[in-house]
Amino acid sequence: MSLEFVDPDNYESQLNAKKEQFTELFSTFELPELECFASEKLHYRMRSQFRVWHEDEELYFYMTDQETKARIRVDQFLPASTLINQLMPRLVEELKVSPILRYKLFQANFISSLNGEIMVSLLYHKPLDDEWLTAIKALKERLSKDFSINIIGRARKQKFIVDNDFVIEKLDVDGQQLTYQQVENSFTQPNAKVSINMLEWAIDCTRNSQGDLLELYCGNGNFSLALAKNFKRVLATEVSKPAVHSAQFNITENNIDNVAIIRMSAEEFTQAINGVREFNRLKESGIDLSSYQCNTIFVDPPRAGLDDGTVKMVQKYDNIMYISCNPETLKNNLDVFTQTHEIKRFSLFDQFPYTHHTEAGVFLVKR
Repeated sequence: MSLEFVDPDNYESQLNAKKEQFTELFSTFELPELECFASEKLHYRMRSQFRVWHEDEELYFYMTDQETKARIRVDQFLPASTLINQLMPRLVEELKVSPILRYKLFQANFISSLNGEIMVSLLYHKPLDDEWLTAIKALKERLSKDFSINIIGRARKQKFIVDNDFVIEKLDVDGQQLTYQQVENSFTQPNAKVSINMLEWAIDCTRNSQGDLLELYCGNGNFSLALAKNFKRVLATEVSKPAVHSAQFNITENNIDNVAIIRMSAEEFTQAINGVREFNRLKESGIDLSSYQCNTIFVDPPRAGLDDGTVKMVQKYDNIMYISCNPETLKNNLDVFTQTHEIKRFSLFDQFPYTHHTEAGVFLVKR
């Protein structure tokens, strides 16, 4: 993304262009009216990452223009949260005057929260030693006077954490506050306020639901926790160990007692539910799949969409809720789903303003 394209005066026109392209892509389907959820025009990203440029005594963050490959100096980054922008110049000034902290530093990754917490990961092309650790602890102490901050140092086969490798996010969703642990190097929704729109849309789609919910690709439980109040029980799957650990933390932190998380891929779960394979991790977790009465399934797959086996499995459920980060693979999956299901709700979430990326939400009911 070229920084010059971040133009708040042009936000509405770029969003309208997305809506037109989106509607055209799905024009072959019988669709309800498109629901569109806009982003804030500036300071909407809770995460950002920058490369670090060294030139004599100078040091600054930069990004690379994807088209021209030009290096663009970034002293402030308008898409990033206000908190990230406040920390950036302070961090640069601190790093510039510390030879041990700046030497071989090549990247800085930021994660912030609406809750006022921020974490920065510093990536190095050198081994990190006790001298570095002493210096980084002193830096954290200075920055902690103005920021609720955690710092992580990374080098090859090394990870130093001062003091945590996560931030705590608190989101006000449909009349309740939900707490989420968001861990470094694990996926979280980058646009927190649009994420709230997505959660509330999903809750609204499934109000007055009967039975249980099955969720594939649950991540840290972002949707699982928000949707738990609409169902008797929620059974959710996730393949990433750190994400599963965060989901378990979040379940406890929010005092939710009707959500169970299984560490399985969607493909493995399809095998388990179809009786193709038995998995010890289900037995060890005390989960009896036959005890669940799931008539609603929720999927939020990666950009590749759902594989053929999972599509067939998903198609068996009465209600399908699908969040997609890739309209092309969503369209392919809908070609199959609409053979048996009707699209009741259809939404565009502008998670990534000023880019071509769109996030979609679809709710389907069996004919």
